[in-house]
Amino acid sequence: MRLLPLLLRRVIHTGTLTLIDPDGATETFVGANPGPVVTIRITDPALDRKLLVNPELRFAEAYMDGGIEVAPEDLRDLLRLFKLNKARLNRTPSQALFRRFARLVKRLARNNPLRSRRNVAAHYDIGNDLYRLFLDTDMQYSCAYFPNGDETLEQAQLAKKRHIAAKLLLKPGQRVLDIGCGWGGMALYLAQVADVEVLGVTLSEKQLKVARERAAGLGLSDRVRFELQDYRSVDQPFDRIVSVGMLEHVGATSLGTYFNTVRDRLAPDGVALIHSIMRGSASGVTSPFTSKYIFPGGYIPAVSETVAAVEKSRLWLLDCEIWRKHYGFTIEEWAKRFAANRDRAKAMYDERFCRMWELYLAGAESSFRDGRMAVMHLQLGHRRDAVPLSREYMAVETERLRAREVELGLA
Repeated sequence: MRLLPLLLRRVIHTGTLTLIDPDGATETFVGANPGPVVTIRITDPALDRKLLVNPELRFAEAYMDGGIEVAPEDLRDLLRLFKLNKARLNRTPSQALFRRFARLVKRLARNNPLRSRRNVAAHYDIGNDLYRLFLDTDMQYSCAYFPNGDETLEQAQLAKKRHIAAKLLLKPGQRVLDIGCGWGGMALYLAQVADVEVLGVTLSEKQLKVARERAAGLGLSDRVRFELQDYRSVDQPFDRIVSVGMLEHVGATSLGTYFNTVRDRLAPDGVALIHSIMRGSASGVTSPFTSKYIFPGGYIPAVSETVAAVEKSRLWLLDCEIWRKHYGFTIEEWAKRFAANRDRAKAMYDERFCRMWELYLAGAESSFRDGRMAVMHLQLGHRRDAVPLSREYMAVETERLRAREVELGLA
């Protein structure tokens, strides 16, 4: 092999990677800075040729297909090594060409309702049983909140819902729109703790089925309604709007449409809370592996892009909070649970799927621990005084909600 060693000599600046090629020859690449120490074995002699075009994607596919072997306990370190050296990889000719092409596609691509539904189905409709293997009991498939850092996943996801509800400043009888409601956990929580009416919209048929079943099981179908509906087609006003983990699926060219829709659906004195992954750098592109295998049509917006879209909508940005490490903690817990249930996942799908999913989780965790990814909370309203002028009300609301959870047996 000649190309891969040449590529690694150019890329590895942090950490150490030992490469064993198909003939058994070994070479070690030591970066100038300390970092993860990993050994990989190449079993596919054709990998050298495949890396000529889009090395990031081809390397990931080689791992999925078994052309690259790494000890299971070293996969996280391999992805950390990749993340810590990604800036140098992006400057290689092949990867730089891909990124230029991806930026062009990003500017042109628009997620219309039909494409959005296909994209959602590609990820969320692959099977509810898969997600039950690694999510918390409430099936929250978004960043949890670890205020102390030692919470269980269930405690942290409950804290996330509580924190969001506190920012919404809910009052009994209000109407709430949940954009991208998932399996219904957030909508059901809000209805339980605050006696509000909720409409949750999703494009996933399998999520919709579970959400409706949960509402019926809790006796909340009269106050919580779930619909298979694109958020852009909702035509009613709401006192509150919440959206958790949905903005990432909108696409770079549709951020304006998204926030204009929030504006148009939000009552004059209403409050919206948008929870989304954010890119802590200038506008970027979605990784080719993620785009092809995990989230087709997905895009992580930069804070600057998002706030610019909010400004154009003429909504007030009432509050902004950045969660810096919480998603790394969350995905670490998901990865542990997936590993504990790997045999069941393999029986549902196959070995290639399991390797793909492990790569996705390890890469995502590294993005939040070592990369420029975090989570943002944007609190929006038409009026600058839609919420109290200081943040003290959030702490008061949090304690009120905590007490309510105890009453209801949710804590």
